[in-house]
Amino acid sequence: MSIQYEVEQLADSYGVADSFPKDFGYGEEEADIEDSPSPSDSKPRILLMGLRRSGKSSIQKVVFHKMSPNETLFLESTNKIYKDDISSSSFVNFQIWDFPGQVDFLDPTFDYEMIFRGTGALIFVIDAQDDYVEALGRLHLTVSRAYRVNPEINFEVFIHKVDGLSDDHKIETQRDIHQRANDDLADASLEKLHLSFYLTSIYDHSIFEAFSKVVQKLIPQLPTLENLLNIFISNSGIEKAFLFDVVSKIYIATDSSPVDMQSYELCCDMIDVVIDVSCIYG
Repeated sequence: MSIQYEVEQLADSYGVADSFPKDFGYGEEEADIEDSPSPSDSKPRILLMGLRRSGKSSIQKVVFHKMSPNETLFLESTNKIYKDDISSSSFVNFQIWDFPGQVDFLDPTFDYEMIFRGTGALIFVIDAQDDYVEALGRLHLTVSRAYRVNPEINFEVFIHKVDGLSDDHKIETQRDIHQRANDDLADASLEKLHLSFYLTSIYDHSIFEAFSKVVQKLIPQLPTLENLLNIFISNSGIEKAFLFDVVSKIYIATDSSPVDMQSYELCCDMIDVVIDVSCIYG
């Protein structure tokens, strides 16, 4: 099977027995924003914003720190801005800033211009199981402020916690949020501001798929990587190729054929197997 061959090649290339320590992960996080400047401050930033209890910290913990989704139920609300340094390869090299839901842009102590000026992507998380009228208002305020400071930011909207919704309800919720958010931008003459929308849940692979799309936009070498994977596909007979960040299971690039979620999920599961076995014998 082509995917199995690909995972075997991945295992060989990483030297499984020696490459993954038992504390496999990105290391320590939660450096306070008030800490003294460091060289990592020059890395691209991904901002996680949204109302309280929308699931921002849970997303960060599940994707980048291998926390079980069930364990996130016991996470406390974020009450200050945390920085998480993500540095696993030359392509995955950025910071995630997790903002508390009660952040106030009108507070004179909040230097939003400094924050937005160095930002590559802004992810706004909306709880799909809650009334999202207030969230849409905060979304508009946030992206409009950010866009005026830095029009180059990629604006991403995670319609989160959709695991509790039926398929029809998911589609209707996404359509409604998409329509309302873009209507608000049109009323403010911000038609050039583009929002990307994703249905996400920490209980399946949708959150990894969405974060993959966010990170890919921050990689200037993406067209070259996709071309190399296309060449690899055409010369090897493999059905589908992903270039993974093994720690987080987000994919940095893939070939030009459509992404089949079942293939992606299978590759993610095989990476978990490789890591678990390496932790036993490493």
